[in-house]
Amino acid sequence: MAKAKSIAKSDGFRPKKRLGQHFLNDPGIIGKMIALAGFDESCTILEIGSGLGALTLPLAKSVKHILAVEKDRQLMAALQKKLFSAAIHNVTPIVEDILRLDFNRLDLPSKGKFQVLGNLPFNISSPVIEKLMENRKLISRAVLTFQRELALRLIARPGNKSYGAMTVLVQYHAHVSPLLEIPKEAFRPRPKVGSMVLELDFTRPFSKRAKDEKHFKKVVKAAFAHRRKTLLNSLKGAWASPDAESIVEALERCSIEPGKRAETLNIADFLCLSASLLSLS
Repeated sequence: MAKAKSIAKSDGFRPKKRLGQHFLNDPGIIGKMIALAGFDESCTILEIGSGLGALTLPLAKSVKHILAVEKDRQLMAALQKKLFSAAIHNVTPIVEDILRLDFNRLDLPSKGKFQVLGNLPFNISSPVIEKLMENRKLISRAVLTFQRELALRLIARPGNKSYGAMTVLVQYHAHVSPLLEIPKEAFRPRPKVGSMVLELDFTRPFSKRAKDEKHFKKVVKAAFAHRRKTLLNSLKGAWASPDAESIVEALERCSIEPGKRAETLNIADFLCLSASLLSLS
């Protein structure tokens, strides 16, 4: 497989820094990533940021269909030429910003769900995760490449300094598994840090569910809003009611000490706390 640097040169294309473009160009890593993703011939894949087709072209040989989303029109034009030359007909090019794309208007498979693949730029990783969680009823799995720092946040456990609101919310909605570490040398241009591939399996969410998921999300975000503050103080500043005494009562119902900090709580603790606060509001 040609390296991204030479491909970019032949296409008259230079990576755009403003779009956070870093192209995976290590054939060994690409092969491992596709193998570990475990997609098969029945899968419809939504690829976020198809770029120069490093993943698109080899993946098209082993899946039913790919919806290739790419914001950069110049990149998409180059990819379409490659698809035509390779006589690949199961890829639908979509020139769109993934954050603006309406998932409900996509050409869904007969089972009604698709799977997601993508190498996410750091500057849009968090909003993309939010969008996938919002559209989780349409998605069975997502295999995504993140900068290592963010990946560690998504797989963190309570008590870890990387553990935060995003950790809790993602692990509530999906089972998160690390698949592969990617060195920075595998990309062109080379980023400052390494990356990690994670699987988010939306068919395996946390076993217990919140009575009110919007309220649950609000409680989690409020608890982590001021990491150095205790849970009591963080929650007091989140909304006008309930009052401090009621918050203490809600915490005690869940056997949570008011002086604890948010990073010490697990998902079950947050579910209990959310339900207790909801009953008092």
